Amino acid sequence: MEGEGGFPTLRQVVLDSTDARVLAEFYRRLLGYRYRSGDEPPPAGQPDPQAGRVQVAIQQVAALPTVTWPEGPVAQQLHLDLTVPDTAELDVQHQRALALGARLLEDDADDPVEPLRVYADPAGHPFCIFVARPA
Repeated sequence: MEGEGGFPTLRQVVLDSTDARVLAEFYRRLLGYRYRSGDEPPPAGQPDPQAGRVQVAIQQVAALPTVTWPEGPVAQQLHLDLTVPDTAELDVQHQRALALGARLLEDDADDPVEPLRVYADPAGHPFCIFVARPA
């Protein structure tokens, strides 16, 4: 899905966290992102080197209720979908996610139609890694 003229452009997804640095580092390592120097926008009139790539930003908050998905009183409200090309890479990224501090919530890696795993990041936000085979 691409934006057209006359509509806003999605710049980034912002996640709340009571420890913004820890969560930012988790996603930086999980997604292979690099911090921009000072995390500031480019000078006026200069191109953004990250333009066209969806970013994840972390916002410091004083308190954050723990998501109880898939059941319970606190709905997930938002989650990230991450894709890999095959089940072998799904297994590789599973080990990486756990090593970086993710917690496995659901394991459907054996699903023949859409192999996937659902995790909670260190702040408790759910995210999925699933196989999206190239067309």
